[in-house]
Amino acid sequence: MSSDIGAQLRRNKRYRTNVQEDEELLMKEEALRAKNLKTLEEKPDTERCLEDLVFGGEELFVEKLIGETKRRDEPNENVSSSESEDDSHEHGSLLPRKPAWVDDDDDIDEKIEMTHRYRKGFQKSRQEAALSKEKLQMRLREEFQKAMGGVQSWASTEHKKKGANQDDDDDDGSEEDNEDNLLSKTGNLLTKSSSLPRGVLQVKKCLSANHERLSKVPLSTVQFHPLAQVVMTAGVDRTISLFQVDGKLNPKIQSIHLEKFPIFKAQFSADGEQVVATGMRQRLFYIYDMMGGNIIPFHRIRGVNEKCLQQFEVSNDGSFLLFNGSAGYLHLLSMKTKELIGSMKMNGNSMKAVFSPDCSKIISNSDDGSVYIWDVKSRRCMSKFTDDGSVHGASLALSRDGRYLTCGSTSGVVNIYNYEDCLQATNPKPLRSVMNLVTAASSMVFNLQTEILAVASNKMDDAVKLIHIPSFTVFSNFPTQGNRRTIHLPSAMDFSPRSGFFSIANNKGEALLYRLKHYTDF
Repeated sequence: MSSDIGAQLRRNKRYRTNVQEDEELLMKEEALRAKNLKTLEEKPDTERCLEDLVFGGEELFVEKLIGETKRRDEPNENVSSSESEDDSHEHGSLLPRKPAWVDDDDDIDEKIEMTHRYRKGFQKSRQEAALSKEKLQMRLREEFQKAMGGVQSWASTEHKKKGANQDDDDDDGSEEDNEDNLLSKTGNLLTKSSSLPRGVLQVKKCLSANHERLSKVPLSTVQFHPLAQVVMTAGVDRTISLFQVDGKLNPKIQSIHLEKFPIFKAQFSADGEQVVATGMRQRLFYIYDMMGGNIIPFHRIRGVNEKCLQQFEVSNDGSFLLFNGSAGYLHLLSMKTKELIGSMKMNGNSMKAVFSPDCSKIISNSDDGSVYIWDVKSRRCMSKFTDDGSVHGASLALSRDGRYLTCGSTSGVVNIYNYEDCLQATNPKPLRSVMNLVTAASSMVFNLQTEILAVASNKMDDAVKLIHIPSFTVFSNFPTQGNRRTIHLPSAMDFSPRSGFFSIANNKGEALLYRLKHYTDF
């Protein structure tokens, strides 16, 4: 009887032990399942969808992950640990597996047609109507090396051999240094590939932005909408037009006619919901509310005694409206109430004024070549300098990131300054003087990335130059179109928000449109 009880107790003990082991195993599996489920949840939807198709859904995939983990953790019962160690030392790696299936067609030397338009550029002669895969790969490799200026150090055979020979010597902590070195090289490579190269600009001429409503008289304005894929044109025909930009059809969205009001300039508000327009000879200006469809005239601003309001600027934050007045005056208005905040006075006549990126300062120039920097809150002049070599100022531009200030003169010289130098020095020297224009530099604009500066003169056909930043060199292939002139007296220019497009308004009533292929977005 006692022996039966002892046997029963031993069986119960073994049962409890097995149950405990099973519970521990289940807990481990549940923890592993939770971990893998969390990993799956963090994956993108597209990747999870593909895994569902391949592995049969989330639950089955988790089961497979658990099984793989358990197989990695558990030793092979059929092979002793000593045998495993001997095999690993003897062979150093797993034996190569034989392919499960071999296609006989792989041995056939397949010929690639070279007359296709995508491969035509790789032909060395017309006799090369077809090439083998190996020869085509060699040809592509040669073209790549030619474009890159030779074999890159990270891809050379000597570099790989050197890295392989150093593997055994890097176990003393130099692995981290190698990783840092790789990351630094990768960073440089990514930077070079993403930045705009100088020399030749990849550009394609598109259908005119205002093709569906060409003007019979000169355009004075072209501007891209800050938020939508829309461009605006305006001009002497008293009309503001909006077009959808796709580079192919550019359909017209809307046209607004202002009676007896030839437009000197039109500009979007910072939020893109309004358009401000000034006339050629009028004291009043208009606000077109695109959301409500209202056109609001402002006939007289208390404190602004001007016979004509033409040149103006809207601040980036949407708070201010700045008018260039006569006799060197600048009038700062509230964009919300259209009331005068204060006025500033320069020597000479005011030519152009812009806001700093943070809208705390105003930079303006006069026709005597002087450049002024004003504090917006106090409306006091913080500093003043003379544009290097300039006798008469004509235009002004400040890059969107606040790095560069450019000053154009009536002689066509464009001086590019470091903006910080202009704030601190009383006699700053330009980083570069661009002298490719021979007539007055009437308009200038930076693209958003501060990689291109466009300068133009409205006194001569084709007088448009695109300058690469920061090399300050002119792109050689723009606007060259053989001996034919294509840009007639450019009056205004603008880049789309992400520089995918560039447009030029001219005196023929066209808004010429160009696709800058380096930039992928509008």
